[in-house]
Amino acid sequence: MKIVTVVDDENYIVPLEFGNSIMVIDSDNKDIKEYENPGFGATHGGKERAMAGIISLRPDAIVVKEGTLCPGSYYMSRGRMKYIPTGHEKLDEVMKNLKDVSEQAVPELDPIMYQE
Repeated sequence: MKIVTVVDDENYIVPLEFGNSIMVIDSDNKDIKEYENPGFGATHGGKERAMAGIISLRPDAIVVKEGTLCPGSYYMSRGRMKYIPTGHEKLDEVMKNLKDVSEQAVPELDPIMYQE
């Protein structure tokens, strides 16, 4: 499974516009590739720009926390990937629990996860 998440310099999972990197995890071999986040630091439309970049990578799922997505970025991605809600704070925690994390993928999110 190809899983993405957006992280900051310290590898904390952050809202799409606050992370400078999009991390792509291959859950089968645990490889990680890093991509520049096109929405990083944008004062308007950052989450949507970041999501457009994520969609271009064709992931199977995205790791999200409450507030990671906005309605626009959620609806851009809905039906294109699954969502993995998590309580993990850092990429390292996701990697340590990758099997359990990947099993949590769902096709839709509760609105509380993407409301502004």
